[in-house]
Amino acid sequence: MYLPKEKEIIQIKSYKHDGSLHRTWKKTVVLKSTEDVIIGGNDHTLVVESDGRKWVTREPAICYFHSEYWFNVISMIREDGIYHYCNLGTPFASDEEAVKYIDYDLDIKVFPDGRFHLLDEGEYEQHRRQMKYPDAIDRILRHNVDVLSHWILDKKGPFSKDYIDIWYEKYKEYR
Repeated sequence: MYLPKEKEIIQIKSYKHDGSLHRTWKKTVVLKSTEDVIIGGNDHTLVVESDGRKWVTREPAICYFHSEYWFNVISMIREDGIYHYCNLGTPFASDEEAVKYIDYDLDIKVFPDGRFHLLDEGEYEQHRRQMKYPDAIDRILRHNVDVLSHWILDKKGPFSKDYIDIWYEKYKEYR
């Protein structure tokens, strides 16, 4: 597996279970890159949806990908605090083109006050039937919702204030 280098500009691509491209973030600066973790930062980056729609992110974000966990975390730095958007999906893979993962619809949104909500359960069930997600995938995803919930409650990893401060400072240095 190709690992991007620190300070390299990469794309992030999410796919669906059937292999179709879901979404592409065009420019993210690599802040850390190991076999286990990729951390990136972006701000006002172009995002292209599978249907061709385009939009630009509104705030700086720190992106966390892990090689073992079935989720990634986008921490958005806003004036009123840090919002985290957690995508349930495969551990990352990377090549010369992008950091990639399969998005499995379920998301957890975390608010600055620590409250969080599981989102898109209806979309998950619909796609689970349409794309025939195996029961093993469902068990893995449900387990990772639990892992992620504990991380949020314990303020572990991307949910730690120190994490955001450290990586946002590094992002400002590199951009």
